Amino acid sequence: MALIYNWWSWYVRLAHPKTRLEAITSRPLLLAGVTRLTEHAGKSRLLVTLTHAASDQIKTMIANVRKGLDTVLAIVPRLTKTARWKALMHYIIDKIIAARKQNQPRLPR
Repeated sequence: MALIYNWWSWYVRLAHPKTRLEAITSRPLLLAGVTRLTEHAGKSRLLVTLTHAASDQIKTMIANVRKGLDTVLAIVPRLTKTARWKALMHYIIDKIIAARKQNQPRLPR
């Protein structure tokens, strides 16, 4: 269970790097959609239908996940499987640090 929780935590931090979200609230939020895989002209596409009341928040979080994965996929051909995970973790950590810097109050001079 701990391994699953840890990977879920990383996924949620990729979706929402500004703050931690509890698993008990984030799972129903991010799993409240129906997804269908479509293929056309050699391209695969996921269509997500959201069934949760907070659909705008969920769309933003899914867009964050997609942006992170696209960023890592852009450099994937040069990386080994282990290095891909490392690149994704670095991306998430960089986003968390950037969000913390934005949230810190500025000290008066």
